[in-house]
Amino acid sequence: MSIPWGDIATFGTAGLSAVAAAGAWFAAHRANRTADTVARIEKERWHADLTPQFKLDLAEVGNGQALLDVHLSGPDALGHLDSISIVVGNDDRDHVLLHSGPNVTQADVDAFVWGPFKFSPGTNGTDEHGRAPEPFPLSVGTGTQRAMQRTHQGHWMEGKTQGTWQGEYVGKPIRLKLTCRRGDEEWVITRHLENPLFEADA
Repeated sequence: MSIPWGDIATFGTAGLSAVAAAGAWFAAHRANRTADTVARIEKERWHADLTPQFKLDLAEVGNGQALLDVHLSGPDALGHLDSISIVVGNDDRDHVLLHSGPNVTQADVDAFVWGPFKFSPGTNGTDEHGRAPEPFPLSVGTGTQRAMQRTHQGHWMEGKTQGTWQGEYVGKPIRLKLTCRRGDEEWVITRHLENPLFEADA
């Protein structure tokens, strides 16, 4: 029986071509994955390099009122932010109402600012609970101010005075969360501000 060397050679060449093609596909696929990974890493690095830098200062002006100075100090390459949203946070405790009554509900407890300061309701578009003013834009190197005020005990906290309420937060920080946006980019930054010493006659 004769051996079809020509057919064998043809099949051999085809097999080698298939192997080479598969190798080329895997190499291209790996190169694309590598390129995607590099691009993702570069984008994340670029995003991190542009993280907004803020200088925040709180100054009391009397009668429990204060001004929060918000200064966007950098980085220069950021240029500006389209929107800055500042929310004042609660303390670390869980606040669950065990027994609701005619004067208080869990919704009241959830809306209440559990901390030494809140934003001044109605000022700068701040909500009625003092949780956050309206978002605002800033350019690097500029700043603005937002009105804040000391919190008071909840209306359901019978027997608790303003002095004892504020006394619970002596030495505890004012917690702020800033959500910053420029185009499709977003940065979420948390900051703790020192709570000024409370004076009963303030």
